[in-house]
Amino acid sequence: MDRTGAVDVHYPDTGGARAALVVGGAPTFPSILREHVCWLDDVAAYEPGSFYKRELPAIRAVLAGVEPVELLVVDGYVDLDPAGRPGLGAHVHAELGLPVIGVAKTAFRTASHAAEVRRGGAAKPLYVTAAGLPLATAATYVLRMSGPYRLPDALRRVDALARGRG
Repeated sequence: MDRTGAVDVHYPDTGGARAALVVGGAPTFPSILREHVCWLDDVAAYEPGSFYKRELPAIRAVLAGVEPVELLVVDGYVDLDPAGRPGLGAHVHAELGLPVIGVAKTAFRTASHAAEVRRGGAAKPLYVTAAGLPLATAATYVLRMSGPYRLPDALRRVDALARGRG
């Protein structure tokens, strides 16, 4: 996979949303090929259990107008339990037809199937889930992503861009 994207969305208190994308030349993001940010004036209200309804339009918007990616990394879970209850990543996978890796910073009580990945000497793991590729492959990609810290550099960068700190 030559083009891997990482996306994040931030919702300022003043309204709207800022979606960010970083594109790497491989699933381990050895280098950043492109950064893209877009602003959405109108976003859906937060709806418990249906977070994807708020996130998907922003993710579609930030991916529009850039060369297609072959794999997408999202902040959060692909599925929320071993039975496959869909999380954000599953909805992204279904909507876009791309393999998706979910990287969550906190444990979700029902996500006992998530692979725990420890990076950068951190005691606290990242929780990795996947759709469209084997979980073991996704966990290996996250483990090998560039950067010395618990959170890979590409995910730190896309978070900063989404928050307007880029």
